[in-house]
Amino acid sequence: MISLAELSGAISKLVENVKDSVITIVTEVPHPAMLFGERPVTGYGSGFVFSPGYAITNAHVVRSAAKIVVIYSDGSHEEAEVLAVDPTKDLALIEVGGATKPIAMGDSDLVRVGDIVLAIGSPLGLPGPSVTMGVVSALGRTIAGEEIILEDLIQTDAAINPGNSGGPLVNAQGEAIGVTTAIVPYAQGIGFAIPINTVRRFLDMLRRYGRPIRAWIGVYVANLSKTAARLMSLPVSEGVVVVKVVPGTPAHRARIREGDVIVRAGSREVKRIRDLREAIEDNIDKGVIDLEVVRDGRRLSIQVPIMIQEL
Repeated sequence: MISLAELSGAISKLVENVKDSVITIVTEVPHPAMLFGERPVTGYGSGFVFSPGYAITNAHVVRSAAKIVVIYSDGSHEEAEVLAVDPTKDLALIEVGGATKPIAMGDSDLVRVGDIVLAIGSPLGLPGPSVTMGVVSALGRTIAGEEIILEDLIQTDAAINPGNSGGPLVNAQGEAIGVTTAIVPYAQGIGFAIPINTVRRFLDMLRRYGRPIRAWIGVYVANLSKTAARLMSLPVSEGVVVVKVVPGTPAHRARIREGDVIVRAGSREVKRIRDLREAIEDNIDKGVIDLEVVRDGRRLSIQVPIMIQEL
């Protein structure tokens, strides 16, 4: 059995190995009344370098900023450029200089409830990376913030405060398995992180299309739990439940309903939110997605056009 001193030493070593990859982001957002002499509004966030010259943060950290400055763990700083922003995933790619050590990216599909995790960032704009520790409390969360709904999130009890947004959620191997986000100001004792595999998908879309785009059909969904399936007397125990259909979208016109359980999209079985999202993105060039839906105990086949939004 590992001793408390050994555990403490292991955590300290882990933090030492990854802290240089974490950056503080200072933003200047034009004040609405700047014409009358008001100064820009200063904001704070975090991010992390995942590849030489490139870092990830939250979209809400840098969106609307006229100027961003990144501060490294050694106190040096420089202006940085925002390359791409996807507000639907709350992710942004920024270009940074210097020879900052990249953090390794893990596999968020391997994350389990109960895993020990660290949230590293700059809460409240305090200098230098701060570290909080907790466990993964739940997976596949769908939450609503201001003007945004985020799906398939990792929930943790590691403290995540304003300023932490955009920093890495790190596993016991020192790998980034999520991007912390503090978009829910009323959360008490719980925080959320965007899975690192969603970041990979964001970067892949940039490589494929040269810009961030959103491929969707107009639904928000949540993972179907086995408990919920029993309570609803469903003939399936896996899938995603439609919790909202956006009026005027392809899903609305195809008569997808709230409460429908999507179990297949294209050639892919849908067991988690990510399965549906990736199936839709994989069928962008086809323009439509064939869904298998469970409704009132019956299986239905519904073809839904894919809508592309420029972001």
